[in-house]
Amino acid sequence: MNRGNTISLSLPPFTRWVKRLILIYAGIYLLMALLDLASPFAHEWVRVYLALIPKLVMRGMVWQLITYSFLHFTLLHFLFNALALWMFGSQLESDWGSKRFLDFYFFCTVAAALTTVAVSYMHVPGLSPGTVTIGASGGIYGLLVAFGVLYGESEIIMFPLPFRIKAKYFVWGIVFLTLVGAIQETGGVANFAHLGGLLFGYLYLKFLPRKGLMLSASESYFSVRNDYYRWRRRRAAKKFEVYMRKHDRDVHFDEHGNYIPPDDDPRKGNGGSKSGWVN
Repeated sequence: MNRGNTISLSLPPFTRWVKRLILIYAGIYLLMALLDLASPFAHEWVRVYLALIPKLVMRGMVWQLITYSFLHFTLLHFLFNALALWMFGSQLESDWGSKRFLDFYFFCTVAAALTTVAVSYMHVPGLSPGTVTIGASGGIYGLLVAFGVLYGESEIIMFPLPFRIKAKYFVWGIVFLTLVGAIQETGGVANFAHLGGLLFGYLYLKFLPRKGLMLSASESYFSVRNDYYRWRRRRAAKKFEVYMRKHDRDVHFDEHGNYIPPDDDPRKGNGGSKSGWVN
């Protein structure tokens, strides 16, 4: 809740996709718990198939770069991530809108996974290509750094603790603890995934388009596609000119590939355009 220059993280509103993500995480956690009771073997198979395991990602199971974030080890693990998503994600989704919020959140999730995959092959103690990583923390740590950058001077009341702290100092504290944890990594908590979420969340805010990565990529794709179609049109026009010239007919096209009727063309009335097509 934003009150003047103070942001209270006690009871923030549930925004559209924050609520949906938490419900999805809760549903999957419940299903995995029931599956563990019904068939521990099936539970373990599903977890291995969906969790982030670097050596399996390198063998083609690239969906794990996303699916790992929907699984959680324990109820406390799930509750902590759900609480952080609620507290920090709601403010960002309210300000950005759902599309950019999801774009940023899953960008950080995938970036955290790729960081974990890369570090797993660097012979870091406690981390190997066979290490299993699950949880939404990579994306949530991206939300943390975004919150610190965008609302750095705002004060946070961390209910029920009886003191306030500026958002930027709170985030720097999280970064420090994550760095220490990564240096002392001995298994258990995937601090390198957290670092990946923090780092790439910051890079996204500083260097990627404000309208969102997916929208910018989509616009770039359609721009390249349209340039390709224009090139094909110009090439077809040149080929047609050559073909008609061989048959003693002289036709012309402009630089865009539009047909230019001759001056005596009866189809061209007074004040008519020289171009028969519109680009």
